[in-house]
Amino acid sequence: MIKIVNLKKAFSENKVLKGVFLEVKGGETTVIIGRSGCGKSVLLKHIIGLLRPDEGSIIIDGVEISKARGRLLYETRRKIGVVFQEAALLDSFTVRENVGLALRENTKLSKHEIADIVREKLNLVGLKRVEDSMPPHLSGGMKKRVGIARALAMSPQYVLYDEPTTALDPITSRRINNLIRDLQERLSITTVAVTHDLETAYRIGNKIAMLNDGKIVFEGAPEEIRETDNPLIKDFIGGSDE
Repeated sequence: MIKIVNLKKAFSENKVLKGVFLEVKGGETTVIIGRSGCGKSVLLKHIIGLLRPDEGSIIIDGVEISKARGRLLYETRRKIGVVFQEAALLDSFTVRENVGLALRENTKLSKHEIADIVREKLNLVGLKRVEDSMPPHLSGGMKKRVGIARALAMSPQYVLYDEPTTALDPITSRRINNLIRDLQERLSITTVAVTHDLETAYRIGNKIAMLNDGKIVFEGAPEEIRETDNPLIKDFIGGSDE
């Protein structure tokens, strides 16, 4: 599981995280919602270990990643796959090269073994015969699926999604949400997603947590967030600017 305890982070005078407490249970999907700029992506970067907190800790499988260094940090990161906003594929690489990048850099597998894994992961996300395609020739939904396949290449225990449906049309967004949910159920992956899209949160989340003013102000199941009387949640759901 992932345990976040009193996490605080400021950039100069801008206090972004002001004491975040959150537990992510193994085998479930936790969705973190909140307004744009509230610190959702900053929180994800702390989970990966790309940012160090000013105070507090993040514990993954008993390892405090906020203090881990060297081999321990590397081994913990290998358990985590990341799907970036708008896929973030390398345009000069083929689909095969994009999906197999971590395998080439971090394992001693042969080219044939890597090719087999790449094909397996692409099949897993519903893509076939696209290995030689270049990212600029793919649709937005296909790029997102390739990004997910790349995140799964190392068979991670955890997958983090940063705004998984950004820049996608409603039909493609629904398909990607269904894919995320299907993969979590089939592979028993522990998933953390950050989004401001409530449709995504409702569809993929076992638990939804709302980040507001640097703190988690609500945690609950999707049906609980729909029924809450919390004014912050009601304003967010209703799109109120008050």
